[in-house]
Amino acid sequence: MNEQDWLAERFEAYRPHLRAVAYRMLGALSEADDAIQETWLRLSHSDASAIANLGGWLTTVIARVCLDLLRSREARREEPLTGEDAAPEPLASLANHTHATDPEQEALLADSVGLALLVILDTLSPAERIAFVLHDIFDVSFEEIAPIVGRSPAAARQLASRARRRARGAEAVPDADLASPRAVVDAFLAASRAGEFDALLRLLDPEAVCHADAAAVLTGAPREAAGARAVAGIFSGRARVARLALVNGAPGAVWAPGGQPRVVFAFTVAHGRVTSIEMLADPARLAQLDLIWL
Repeated sequence: MNEQDWLAERFEAYRPHLRAVAYRMLGALSEADDAIQETWLRLSHSDASAIANLGGWLTTVIARVCLDLLRSREARREEPLTGEDAAPEPLASLANHTHATDPEQEALLADSVGLALLVILDTLSPAERIAFVLHDIFDVSFEEIAPIVGRSPAAARQLASRARRRARGAEAVPDADLASPRAVVDAFLAASRAGEFDALLRLLDPEAVCHADAAAVLTGAPREAAGARAVAGIFSGRARVARLALVNGAPGAVWAPGGQPRVVFAFTVAHGRVTSIEMLADPARLAQLDLIWL
């Protein structure tokens, strides 16, 4: 294997993560794929041997590519997109974009929080969107975000804070009081492992719901539960071997005995609390997900 083939192989390993990042920043799969191609071109013309952290380098580069695209879009004052790109595409379709999607499933996905978030992101400035997505969704530090948006770390923090307030429709509150989705899911898993029922209740929205597909039900999961106490009862003392993961780019968890994913937990987090958990165990569905273990 020559050096270029080796580099291409490593790049492909990061493609799902890059697509998840670019999609949330741009809201359209076609543009996300263009950003990935540009990122590959920049990597292929760089000295890869001098890159100490390839994952971080690629995330930084694709963020800069997306920022340029967003600024270009804003400068052109584009007309609304038509056809397939008229609205952001649902996140769950990311991993299998080249295959046909069932119309009924697509309609359900269109009502998902993931799509709603993308609509809100379209109201942000390019720099706000980049800072918010990188920090709140992908847990990138403000020190790393600062040079991407051309601001100081403190200014980058303010960008994310303004974006967060707009996304939540809430009054300004200190950043320290606003947990990122990843931190919320991580805390939820820790409370679940420890059997801390009250801690789970604090992390769950009062109206939280949990749904399990038919395959997950066969593993012993209830089909559905509604309300924080019911959902907490399902998870208290249970998630001892579940690992934090990115599920199509969003914080979630995976149970993978022997390294093979058996059950994936897709979390929806809003206002610092878990509002829904979807438990997926159908092998066909799992094969369509982009999973990155953390």
